[in-house]
Amino acid sequence: MIKVLARSIREYKKPSLLAPLFVTGEVVLECIIPFITANLVNEIKDGCSIDVIVRYGIVLVVMAALSLAFGALAGSACSTASCGFARNLRKDMFYKIQGYSFENIDKFSVSSLVTRLTTDITNVQMAYMMIVRTAIRCPLMLVFSFVMAFVMGGKMALIFVVVIPILAVGLALVIYKTMPLFRRVFKKYDALNNSVQENIKGMRVVKSYVREDYEKKKFGVAADDVKVDFTKAERILAFNNPLMQFCMYAVMVFVMAYGSYTVITSQGLALDVGQMSSMLTYSFQILSSLMMLSMIFVMITMSAESAQRIVEVLSEESTLHNPENPLTEVKDGSIDFDNVSFRYSKTAARMSLENINLHIRSGETIGIIGGTGSSKSTLIQLISRLYDVTEGSVRVGGVDVRKYDLETLRNQVAVVLQKNILFSGTVKSNLRWGNENATDEEMIEACKLAQADEFVSQFPDGYDTRIEQGGANVSGGQKQRLCIARALLKKPKILILDDSTSAVDTRTDALIRQAMRQYIPETTKIIIAQRTASVQDADRIVVMEGGKINAVGTHEELMRSNEIYREVYTSQNKAGDDDV
Repeated sequence: MIKVLARSIREYKKPSLLAPLFVTGEVVLECIIPFITANLVNEIKDGCSIDVIVRYGIVLVVMAALSLAFGALAGSACSTASCGFARNLRKDMFYKIQGYSFENIDKFSVSSLVTRLTTDITNVQMAYMMIVRTAIRCPLMLVFSFVMAFVMGGKMALIFVVVIPILAVGLALVIYKTMPLFRRVFKKYDALNNSVQENIKGMRVVKSYVREDYEKKKFGVAADDVKVDFTKAERILAFNNPLMQFCMYAVMVFVMAYGSYTVITSQGLALDVGQMSSMLTYSFQILSSLMMLSMIFVMITMSAESAQRIVEVLSEESTLHNPENPLTEVKDGSIDFDNVSFRYSKTAARMSLENINLHIRSGETIGIIGGTGSSKSTLIQLISRLYDVTEGSVRVGGVDVRKYDLETLRNQVAVVLQKNILFSGTVKSNLRWGNENATDEEMIEACKLAQADEFVSQFPDGYDTRIEQGGANVSGGQKQRLCIARALLKKPKILILDDSTSAVDTRTDALIRQAMRQYIPETTKIIIAQRTASVQDADRIVVMEGGKINAVGTHEELMRSNEIYREVYTSQNKAGDDDV
């Protein structure tokens, strides 16, 4: 785990090494200052001159200033190292996620990945900040103060040998009890984030069905669940502080009582006033270091589970890989499904697709129709290799898709989904997802073909109009048409419309299909639709049922021979027939 996380330090190795170095200087000076102070007290007791006091004073001021400077430098280096490490960690995780297949995303869930990119990285950042500074400072302070305490106080310093094991046992018990709680609570954070994400994404539905109270209650249950575990963990952690305070005051009382007794009975021969004062200072430094160490262990305990969750993301390998010598050219848009079967996971009870045999010629227009759950969308996801087939093969341009370079293949397959996404930015920036070098004239032409130019031109800023996140400031039909225009700009060899005209009227739908036939005649077009009118003029129509191909044919052939297609067509056109 540490090895994986350490890769994200990179250019911040220098401040990560300088911070402990500066801390060492700070600790050494802080441990020497009480020793010099003790000598000054003894000199004053013996009646030294003012010159001696001034000389000691100058030395102490210089040492204090140096200690302050080392502390400031350590703090600056520490903050640079920890913030830089967190930045690199976020970047590495985000880049890693970009390379995930859909199967990898399904494994983690979106809400869990968001938690890992935010809360978990913040926890690890805080732990790293403590490690490069406080976790170095405290052991050094503990060791140096312990040595100096023996030098100054002799056998009296053995009190620390008794106290330290007590604290160690208490701390070990706290960690043992809290680790399972933190492991559980971060999984509940995922559920909480999922509730927030789902609610915000579906806000319009929530309000239209007046389900605000239900969503509040659901969120409240998830939040309370997190609170219960966190409260239990915090209660256990709270025992750490009283234990530390007890040990600290016990040592202070012992040092003051036994030290005072030794000074008085030995008349300063076994222990003088200066040594007594330095022992009190070293006692405070040792116990403060122990207290800080306990806080570090608590923080590391909290962040250990976060670190493990981050490493899971960084160590996850995409289930899709480029072959050793990938092909970088797609000959044409022909598609062949040969005995294809597919399941989403190895543990799935049944196949989502079974025994699919379908051969599509380049430039052909294919309609796909079927009921909900008939695996229409699953079928087309295999073409651009968003998933790999479980059995059989999918060929594009006569070549198995697993032999292509992934980027090459996906650049030649444009997909417009029913719920496609627009990103924050202008209309132009969204359209240029299809072709980053597209000119204004090309964008306008694509929008005209997608029947989007008319409404875009009416926007106050036209093609420079800003689109809000997710396309929240445009209607469903407008969003779909912009997404179609974006796909047309790509000029792919294969264009897939996955129920992507469901939010537009039938006239606009027909105009879009007509424009595609004229603009990209050589492109293979696959249209998934619920309306038979959207696929009626296709070269062939595929009827799917239960993950299998039920029938393939033209509209006229299916009307004669396929009961499913005929029933769908009749039900959708019944109202019109009755009017006639």
